[in-house]
Amino acid sequence: MGKFALAKAIYETAHLTGEFKLRSGQVSNQYFDKYLFESNPALLNQIAEQLSELIPEGIEVLAGLEMGGIPIATALSLKTGIPVVFVRKKGKEYGTCKLAEGMNILGKRVCIIEDVVTTGGQILLSAADLKEVGAIVQNVLCVIERDQKGRDNLEETGLEFNSLFKMDDLLESVK
Repeated sequence: MGKFALAKAIYETAHLTGEFKLRSGQVSNQYFDKYLFESNPALLNQIAEQLSELIPEGIEVLAGLEMGGIPIATALSLKTGIPVVFVRKKGKEYGTCKLAEGMNILGKRVCIIEDVVTTGGQILLSAADLKEVGAIVQNVLCVIERDQKGRDNLEETGLEFNSLFKMDDLLESVK
């Protein structure tokens, strides 16, 4: 499936209209229910296929952010053979008390994987948390870049950000 066809398939599968409050607090009249495309094995496979080409050289671990980044990071791991960790919004307070579940990330080059980025707020928090536990975090990949503000916020802190699609790509795919 080509990139344009994938954009159209994601849009047709996950685009909803109505009134939706976003994580950022913004209200939107359209929403992409990421779980609708993330739970579709054919679409998730195609997303991983195309997103895998954007993984920077030398990345040792993919870090899927709770919750939406986890299926994408897992699919990318299966596609590329790069190990994956699952990053909690807050380290659990029992058992191992880990923030990132899976392999040890101390001193590893980690690429954060997210589904949809609007402001980048959770990515900034998670990147700081991952660095605090010893990961080398310089790169972020996402499927849908909803707003330029997210890119600006991430790049202002020195993170390199790449997205498979911008919101305009999805909207143009169905015109």
